[in-house]
Amino acid sequence: MARWEPGTAERLQKAALELFATRGYEQTTAAEIAQAVGLTERTFFRHFSDKREVLFQGQEQLVRAFLDGIEAAAPDASPFEVVAGALRSAATFFPDERRPHARTRQSVIDRNPALQEREHHKLTTMATTVAAALRARGVDEVAATLAAESGATVFGIAFTRWLREERSLADIAAEVLDELLTLAAQALRPTR
Repeated sequence: MARWEPGTAERLQKAALELFATRGYEQTTAAEIAQAVGLTERTFFRHFSDKREVLFQGQEQLVRAFLDGIEAAAPDASPFEVVAGALRSAATFFPDERRPHARTRQSVIDRNPALQEREHHKLTTMATTVAAALRARGVDEVAATLAAESGATVFGIAFTRWLREERSLADIAAEVLDELLTLAAQALRPTR
């Protein structure tokens, strides 16, 4: 087996994604992932608790990007202005050169219901964290929850579009958020 080399986790992630994409998630074992980069299964489990986590490592960094955007918001910003800043900050986590990797990753997730559930859980956790950060800024419970859940929905829709389109995630997220705000404004208009 190969000696320790820097970037072991990244090499395991790359090998796992390639195997999941070609052989299927269920058909690939942790031992096969490790073997693909000349390591042992034991080494794999030093870096990841299970093979599913190969696809979801980095979630903490994404949440941190959202929180950075919230912390950077002006103290008097509205909850939606704060969420817009969080979306802009999170978009920096997905530069255009990351799109091919993200497309492959998403195709693996789309073919596996358990992974889809884990991806949904990721968005729910993100919304809960954003809501807590909004409440810490003094936003009341209902407004914080609505803004955070809306932000997570906007992110999910924008991310899906970003995978298909050749535009920045920040631009797409801004469009989706504008559409949400337009729909909300239309709902407030009196009917005749």
